[in-house]
Amino acid sequence: MTAPAQPDLGISIDQHVATVEIQRPPHNFFDVSLITQIADTYEALDADPECRAILLCAQGKNFCAGANFGASDTSGVQDASGGDLPNELYRHAVRIFRCRKPVVAAVQGAAIGGGLGLAVSADFRVTSPEGRFSANFTRLGFHPGFGLTVTLPALLGAQRASLLMLTSRRINGEQACAWGLVDQCVPADELRGTALALARELAGCAPLALMSTRATLRHGLADRIAMQTDHELAEQNMLRRTADWEEGIKATAERREPNFVGR
Repeated sequence: MTAPAQPDLGISIDQHVATVEIQRPPHNFFDVSLITQIADTYEALDADPECRAILLCAQGKNFCAGANFGASDTSGVQDASGGDLPNELYRHAVRIFRCRKPVVAAVQGAAIGGGLGLAVSADFRVTSPEGRFSANFTRLGFHPGFGLTVTLPALLGAQRASLLMLTSRRINGEQACAWGLVDQCVPADELRGTALALARELAGCAPLALMSTRATLRHGLADRIAMQTDHELAEQNMLRRTADWEEGIKATAERREPNFVGR
């Protein structure tokens, strides 16, 4: 295996399926470092002929519950100076979308905010009824990111994507499956095995034909993500200067309803 070791990832290959496990339990909060590690790993696996498909999964209670707004370090989401957000996070997110091998995500528990963005970067998603999905940005006084303004409409259609993003509504695994946000909803104890079986089904196909067909189906997606994340970042930087952003983050950390004032 050519993929280098990463501090927050477990990486292995078996039967041509690479398992990439996020190891920041229980919530697997993301930051620039984690997204960079995943992007680096995907690039290494792209160059490894032993890998024909990737299973993206996570330890702990939640797949990825977004950024940890209750902690002092929310790298990739805000900076201590109050200045503009750097583009580094989204630059590495675009690298994830440029992966050439098909990816199946096993999504247990919550995939929230940027965690939802990571989940939908995969080709397929498997969850359980206990799964929770939310693009909760407007409840934070923020703008969606991680290319979700591209990926969610593509998956759900414009109307349902708008409903999720404008309300910050949270939906469970069964509703996510009914809407097409995930491909399979199975009992929690079958989740990882079901996702692995799908990855092995992909890996059983002719590898060159698999990558060629996938490249055609996803043609231009990473470029659209790159363009859209530039816009998302500009909107996020503008909103970070508002009182509503400060209130949204504070309310989230204090686990209470926000009191937005529109400025």
